[in-house]
Amino acid sequence: MIYKDFQGLKLSALGFGTMRLPLTDTDPTHIDEGALAEMVAYALDHGVNYFDTAWGYHGGQSELAIGRALKQYPRDSFYLASKFPGYDLANMGKVEEIFERQLEKCGVEYFDFYLIHNVCERNINEYLDRSYRTYEYLMQQKANGRIRHLGFSIHGSQEVLERFLAAYGEGMEFCQVQLNYLDWDFQDAKSKVALLNERGIAVWVMEPLRGGKLANVGEEERARLAALRPETTVPAWAFRFLQSIPGVTVTLSGMSNLQQMQENIRTYETEEPLNAAEMEALLGLAADMVRKTALPCTACRYCTAHCPMELDIPALLELYNEYTFTGGGFLAPMRVNAMPKEKQPSACIGCRSCETLCPQGIHIADVLADFAEKLK
Repeated sequence: MIYKDFQGLKLSALGFGTMRLPLTDTDPTHIDEGALAEMVAYALDHGVNYFDTAWGYHGGQSELAIGRALKQYPRDSFYLASKFPGYDLANMGKVEEIFERQLEKCGVEYFDFYLIHNVCERNINEYLDRSYRTYEYLMQQKANGRIRHLGFSIHGSQEVLERFLAAYGEGMEFCQVQLNYLDWDFQDAKSKVALLNERGIAVWVMEPLRGGKLANVGEEERARLAALRPETTVPAWAFRFLQSIPGVTVTLSGMSNLQQMQENIRTYETEEPLNAAEMEALLGLAADMVRKTALPCTACRYCTAHCPMELDIPALLELYNEYTFTGGGFLAPMRVNAMPKEKQPSACIGCRSCETLCPQGIHIADVLADFAEKLK
């Protein structure tokens, strides 16, 4: 297992994310705790020492299940992370109540790592509202030793990241970002990583395989990858990419069965970053994958000057591309719902004034109508 230095700790470069645990049936709350116990034992035996859970994973059952699975091991043999669930605005003002319950659910007296969860457009104002005392309370728990290291995860834009760091950057030791070779450009993850590196904040990775999509690419993509490194498996390409990014400390993989875990651990027995030619080829492959479904908007903004509703059309088309490529997902709906109603896709009146100026010939009114219908 590769280990990364973090403030005197040796963290396994591969962490066990517990958002997609094995199940006994189709109900996401029915975790197969026997299979989980086997996976935890294998992980610890093969050098994985970082385990990541959260309040909302598996309908609230993840913290309980991983707590029970880890209970038989010495507390100093693993690092455990959980998160404050501010993605649900109903939880604002409940940080103390929730934190205490999380310790109880996980069966521990402290969290090695704790995160402010899912900073995004929908909750940034509430996270920055000092009256909720979220940041202040968590910093107090850090001072008390009940949180050893404090960080945050982000699904929001670069602007949201900058606002959060301007307020709380001094207290943040690490940041968990959606990072993979597709989102490096598609979601501009590279700009987030650059800012975090500039601020000296360690990078944690979530969605390295984009929910499994990068482990199951098409035959054309498989052939292109095999031509570059015949011995490298398709999932391993995603991890080798991350091994090439400065600042990446822990990469979390939501492994759902023992086979996935075994394959990923084999990959992390060695560190094999990509060379410049391989990096260029991989990012080119990612761009081609996106182009198969994405609208060719270049954000020239000619359209916005003629929109009577003053919609940010390029931003809406970017979210439409995300929604279409992902096949739904939560990111695009989350960001749209954070917009005022009069700025959402449904606010388009179909006048088509924007289309007369679009150099790419995009049928914008039809796209926005389709987007509004998909989001219902």
